[in-house]
Amino acid sequence: MRFDLFGKPCSRRMISAPIVTSPMEINGRPDRRRERRTAIWIGGVFGGYLILCFLAPAMLPTGSVPELSGRANSIDYFSHDSWGNHNWSEDSELGHNQSAHGGTFAWSEMNPIWAFTYGFGDINCHQKHSRSWTINENQMPVCVRDIGIFAGAALGAALFGRFGVNRWTIRDTLLSILPDNALTGIYQNNRRMHAFLGIGILCAVPMGIDGFTQLLTNYESTNPIRLITGLGFGIGLGLFFASSLSARPQDFENGAGQVMLPGGARFLPPTTEEE
Repeated sequence: MRFDLFGKPCSRRMISAPIVTSPMEINGRPDRRRERRTAIWIGGVFGGYLILCFLAPAMLPTGSVPELSGRANSIDYFSHDSWGNHNWSEDSELGHNQSAHGGTFAWSEMNPIWAFTYGFGDINCHQKHSRSWTINENQMPVCVRDIGIFAGAALGAALFGRFGVNRWTIRDTLLSILPDNALTGIYQNNRRMHAFLGIGILCAVPMGIDGFTQLLTNYESTNPIRLITGLGFGIGLGLFFASSLSARPQDFENGAGQVMLPGGARFLPPTTEEE
């Protein structure tokens, strides 16, 4: 099966394979150093923050971070006068009576590393104490689902760093984490988009179902489920980021025809008639 540069099957034309003068990776390139570097950077960012999420509460004085309850995508605990430190009703959908949950909290008064850790969590996470873990009597900077997402993203980047290769498009680059022999039928029948979307659905839908069911009904999820669904979503996120930054057509000096795909498939530029 041969595809044009837009991923559509095209007429069968013979194309000369690039002359191989040195050992090649499965994508037709001599090395995959960029893929490894990209995975290390992505894994380092997500994994580094994940480590900080555990170190910060463990190393802060015992009981210095009270039970929090803020809003996602908002700054709620920058100072002692911030929104999260107000004494809201315990029945409120957002926030709570902070004085009844250990007193006020201001991450801006911490040292720069811990301030960054809790400040980033404040901006990105609701930080509801019932959905968060506690270490050393200090609430962690983000909820359990976010812990799963960060862990999953680091794991997804590691998987790509181990198996992924640049195959011109983001779709084909992401699919490269699977063994070529498992992809043969997919490429021969041009089911690449189906496989790509299938991976996305597998990673994202469980978290979406759990989160939106909780939001729209009386269902209340559990922290183990939040962790597992967040982990799956994070794996997909890490794989997508790594694939997006590794899919570089310009790395193929001989053009699209140099890209080696499973099942003997190749990309071909459109013919004059097809243009």
